[in-house]
Amino acid sequence: MELNFTPDEEAFRAEVRTFLAEKLPRHIVDKVNSGKRLTKQDHEEFHAILNARGWLASHWPEQYGGPGWSVVQRYIFDYESALAGAPRIVPFGVSMLGPVLIKYGTEAQKAHYLPRILDGSDWWCQGYSEPGSGSDLASLRTSAVRDGDAYVVNGQKTWTTLGQHADMIFCLVRTDPKAKKQEGISFLLIDMKSPGIEVRPIITLDGEHEVNEVFFTDVRVPVANLVGEENKGWTYAKYLLTYERTNIAGVGGSIAALDWLRQIAGKQKKSGRPLTEDPFFAARLARIEIDLDNMKTTNLRVLAAAAHGAPAGPESSMLKVRGTEIRQEISSLTRRALGPYAQPFVSEALDAEHNGESIGPDYAAPVAAEYFNNRKLSIFGGSNEIQRTIIAGALGL
Repeated sequence: MELNFTPDEEAFRAEVRTFLAEKLPRHIVDKVNSGKRLTKQDHEEFHAILNARGWLASHWPEQYGGPGWSVVQRYIFDYESALAGAPRIVPFGVSMLGPVLIKYGTEAQKAHYLPRILDGSDWWCQGYSEPGSGSDLASLRTSAVRDGDAYVVNGQKTWTTLGQHADMIFCLVRTDPKAKKQEGISFLLIDMKSPGIEVRPIITLDGEHEVNEVFFTDVRVPVANLVGEENKGWTYAKYLLTYERTNIAGVGGSIAALDWLRQIAGKQKKSGRPLTEDPFFAARLARIEIDLDNMKTTNLRVLAAAAHGAPAGPESSMLKVRGTEIRQEISSLTRRALGPYAQPFVSEALDAEHNGESIGPDYAAPVAAEYFNNRKLSIFGGSNEIQRTIIAGALGL
């Protein structure tokens, strides 16, 4: 099912398609479409291209450097970008911190940090989860004690995605240890080059260095880097999570992954016929398509509510649960479509310069890594079990 667009929206879609066809670098498209590893330089190159057009921060108001797009225009851009083979925009600065600063930051913070997010001067990471404080984030223990014109931060964050590249980290820290769990938490912006910060890699099952542990030992952070009011950070964290969970749902990415699955199923054979003609496989594929169409509508509703300043509600939790389940089902069905070719995993085959011997068809190389990596989707950003509790609470259950 395709949405019906107005003539102006169709003209905008044509503009986006033309832009991507002309400006999206072929070497990045080839990596995305073949499941190869993207480097920090690849992301920075794509961000710079979008920023030059004024399209990087699609949900920011024009006064802060955004394009001032409607919800439908943002949907069209994400949809067309995914189909064109564009990488997902790294969310931490643009999609997560940016909206928080625009709503709750001081004028000085907006003037300093927002342009640096857009031009790539600062690469951000997120300091939320801790050992023992993942799904129960409100139990976090990293402390920040006021000392004159600075906070002294001590503690540990974990699962810090792309923290090895980051210049800055936005952190939830406990500034009042005597307050209730959701109270006494503040939102700090911390320079990753500060003395006392140590980043240690966490190597995942597929051999990737995507996440990290970050340790803080007597790290001094200027009081000017406090966002909003002291001890009110939980409010800002919930606002940010609306954007994070919507982003995790990844409608555009699921659309592209489903298109790739269809291509694979058309090439793989069962009893001499394409998998797409197998009744059992076709039924599972149709189920995913129906669920994805339903999620498109929910995604637009959540984005529209957020654009009008609505607080984080159960809709973003619903979107996160269904979005991650759909993406996991797509990767599971892709693995099944390849049969024994999905079993071997050669990490080096995901490097762009790899010229070694392949196991099975070229498109089989990233399937195992994608499948296992996507298992995390239902855990981070608030586990799906926690999201169901939030939904139940909103329904009075």
